[in-house]
Amino acid sequence: MVTQTKIPRVVSEDLPSNPFVFEVLALVSEQKSNAKKSEILRKYSHPSLTTILIWNFDETVISELPEGLVPYASVGQQNVVSGNLSDNINRAVEMMGELNSNSIGSQDQGKTSIRQEYTYFYNFVKGGNDRLSSRKRETMFINILEGLHPLEAEILMLVKDKKLQTKYKISKQNVSDAYPDILWGNRS
Repeated sequence: MVTQTKIPRVVSEDLPSNPFVFEVLALVSEQKSNAKKSEILRKYSHPSLTTILIWNFDETVISELPEGLVPYASVGQQNVVSGNLSDNINRAVEMMGELNSNSIGSQDQGKTSIRQEYTYFYNFVKGGNDRLSSRKRETMFINILEGLHPLEAEILMLVKDKKLQTKYKISKQNVSDAYPDILWGNRS
């Protein structure tokens, strides 16, 4: 289970031109009305955002990854930090919360985003790439998580278990209102 950390605070409604998914979801969560939540989703629409929202909210999208913690840490991490990859990501997210920053400092260098990696997500759901072995699928997922900014990795771990709404104040209805062209169902 992913430890619930504080939602990152977004100072302005004007996000960068290519915002992280966590920035968009944090901004959506801050909105008081459903109409405003849907407006923000439309404003920052990107295939990466709709991909994770569909994966999370469409009941027919079945994750081919084990539910719960990601039980892995690289050899270097095992020697330096105890725990698993989920714990390490949670620690990084908590540290950012304590510092009241969405940055992990110099460690931000070389980190990727859901926006850059979403084209690989079909490998992790039923019907996406059924030729992959479970081991190869899980290794690919771990590699993506290790490369993501910790707040982006946290989102991906929530989405694989369909638990995005446990951290971010967003509903399937908000998504449907923002993107009426999404056809729900019949995906697996």
